[in-house]
This record gives sequence, C-alpha cells and structure tokens, in this order.
Amino acid sequence: MRTTLTGATGFLGARLVSELASAGHELSILGRHQGSALPPAARFTTWDSTGDEPPPESLVGAEAVINLAGEPVARRWNEEVKRRIRSSRVDGTRNLVRAISRTSPPPKVLVNASAIGYYGSRGDEILTEDSRPGRDFLADLTKDWETEADGAAQFGVRVVKLRIGIVLGNKGGALAQMLLPFRLGLGGRLASGEQWMSWIHLDDAVGLILFALGNEAVRGPLNTTAPNPVRNREFTEELGAVLHRPTIFPVPAVGIRALFGETAGVILASQRVLPKVAEERGYQFQFVRLRAALENILSAA
Repeated sequence: MRTTLTGATGFLGARLVSELASAGHELSILGRHQGSALPPAARFTTWDSTGDEPPPESLVGAEAVINLAGEPVARRWNEEVKRRIRSSRVDGTRNLVRAISRTSPPPKVLVNASAIGYYGSRGDEILTEDSRPGRDFLADLTKDWETEADGAAQFGVRVVKLRIGIVLGNKGGALAQMLLPFRLGLGGRLASGEQWMSWIHLDDAVGLILFALGNEAVRGPLNTTAPNPVRNREFTEELGAVLHRPTIFPVPAVGIRALFGETAGVILASQRVLPKVAEERGYQFQFVRLRAALENILSAA
C-alpha cells in the first residue's frame, strides 16, 4: 500500500514507520526534518504543517494517509506554546485535507491522530467514543482537530480519528519521563492517586493504526487505549513492583500546579476511557493488563 505519513520521527510515528516498512508499504514521509532513522526506500518531502498545503507530489498515488503531526503537549504552557500546539494540529490537518481535496484519485483512508483529551477530566465516568467532549483547552482543541479531519469525508475518504491515551513503551513517551525517580526509589502517586489513567502499550497503539488502515468497518473516533484503565495509585504500585522499588513519596497537587502551571490540569486529569469500537470491530489487544505491559517493556529495556 502506498502510504503518506506525517509525524514519522515521533515516539509513536517512528515505530509505526518501521512496522509499515516491514509490511511492504511504499512510504512517503512529510515533515520539517528528515531525521536519521527513516527506511532507505522511504521518500521524504519537507513540509511545515502550519504554513501551507503539502506538495502535491507527496500525495500522488497514496492509498492511505496517516497524520500524527503535532507540537508536544507535555510541557509548561504559555499563550505562545498553546498557539503552537493548536496550530500544529488544527491548521496542519486543515492544510493536509485541502491537499487531499486536490488529489485525484483521493486516498481511501485518512487515519488522523486525536487524543483522549477530547473528553476532558471526568472523574469516575466511563468514557467511550459516544461520550460528549469536555470543556477545557485540550478538549476544545481536540474537537476542532477532529472537525478538520472530518472534512476529508466529503471527498470519499474514510476518516478514522485516533483518540490516543498514555502510550507506554521503551525509550520514549510518558514512561521514559517517570523511570528515573522510580528507579531511584523516589516514585509515588500524584496528588490523591484516585484519578484514572487510560494507557496503551506501544505495540497495541501501532496495532490499532494498522487495524484501522485495513478494516473498512472502522471509521470515526477510535479510542486508542487498553481495555483496563487504572487509577494513578495502582499505576504507581505496579511500576514500583516491576522495578522492585518502594513508592512512598507522593507528589502533592499544589507542587504539580506550581511546577507545571495550567498543564497540571492535564497531568491530574481523570479519564476512564474504554476502547469500545476496537473491541466491537474485533481488534485483539496484546496487552490488556498494566502489569504485563510494564513487564514486557522493562524487560526489553
């Protein structure tokens, strides 16, 4: 399959590129920087997603488009950072869809990144693809991001919107940021520890993207999370147990807010998200329990 991909150098994108290349996809990569780990046969085209549409040749013959581009969210925000986060997703997707509208024939499918930030912080409420959106910066951003992706449907493109949770894997993502304090025996729950964390193993995040590419019954929002979210205190206990380290140093909410400002709302958000569509469509998760996922990742590390 001829596939055009953005976000190829990110934590999820880099692994996906490797899997697509191994599966025989003919890859066209769009991005600001080529990086050093792209497969030799991949074609790279420079594109600033917030500037203009991608060059037409990057989409010619593409049967699938996967859009994972976006500025990092996990940092302290100010108005300029929030503008870049929003523009990289909303404006970037709008530019990509405009280019798709000029491509003949258009790709069969657009798999577009989104996030469980769509739901906002919802306490113990069980969230599926049918749940309403939240009402904060990330929820509003994600809703607009998905709306831009939906625009491709009018050109006959099947649109899949990946509402991605906390992706766990080796050498990157959220887990890499947690490991040092936990390995030093300084890990602990965040605030009360009662907030829900909707996680997914990197293998299943990639697996769900490949599943979405090949399954015409998959369209619309797709929660990219494991079937068993956990509370933060359970996540903390499981990570400590796998590392054989104590987890006795809780981080108070006031400290998180002082350190991260508005971004603390994301860190402390409670999102109990279930992958209803993936399970109904028959995707078989490799990792449904957190302990097994952590053991697999950390044994590989």
